Amino acid sequence: MSDKKTIDGRYAYEGLDRVLHEKARLGIVTSLAARADGLLFTDLKNLCNLTDGNLSRHLTVLQEAGIVEIHKGYRGRRPQTLTRLTEAGRRRYLEYIAVLEAVLADAVDAAKVARKVRRVLPEGFSPA
Repeated sequence: MSDKKTIDGRYAYEGLDRVLHEKARLGIVTSLAARADGLLFTDLKNLCNLTDGNLSRHLTVLQEAGIVEIHKGYRGRRPQTLTRLTEAGRRRYLEYIAVLEAVLADAVDAAKVARKVRRVLPEGFSPA
């Protein structure tokens, strides 16, 4: 029997954006969020500890989702790739972070309740 105070799907966290939630992409976007002017491919690769191919693939996913913009250029004779968050990407990232904050708040609340609740099983239950 469900508690009427419980909201259906309360802990589904629909705002956990699947594109951003992947570990490498979260690292990429977090790195770019800290640098409004963007990062060069090599610097981003080093910050996120990714290979060239892995970073390239994740950037493609993020670019297709409208989260990052990629600019090609040269410094002297050397090709350079600059990556920046789009305005929409920055908003999407901040919305994602707000959902993560809700997850953390729920976890802290649950831990506080768990400390107060006695570890007694309801009648009719036994350890599995």
